[in-house]
Amino acid sequence: MTKMRKTRFMRKRRNSVIEEDPMEGVGNLFDVAIVFAVALMLALVTHHSIPELITTNSDVTIVKNPGTPDMEIIVKKGEKLEIKKITNETIGGMGRKLGTAYVIENGEVVYVPENETKEN
Repeated sequence: MTKMRKTRFMRKRRNSVIEEDPMEGVGNLFDVAIVFAVALMLALVTHHSIPELITTNSDVTIVKNPGTPDMEIIVKKGEKLEIKKITNETIGGMGRKLGTAYVIENGEVVYVPENETKEN
């Protein structure tokens, strides 16, 4: 009788094994990769002390590669992001003088607007 109980017990245990989907772990790895990527982006923004890049109500201007031929100006106004590439092209056209800029002894630049008379 003892033999029969053991065989019945073993038989039930073998049939109760739950089969798992081998691709289930891949989905979990994808979730972990997404969380890691977001954390890495936040760490980079925080490291460069520019949290304004991830907020929607702030304005930021960044100059990338200053003084080089491939210089870019990145302007963020609210949610709009604009990248301006700097070229050596000269533009021309008609216009009017707005004022004069002076460099003072300590290296600062001072802008003095022209005196304009308003005509009614």
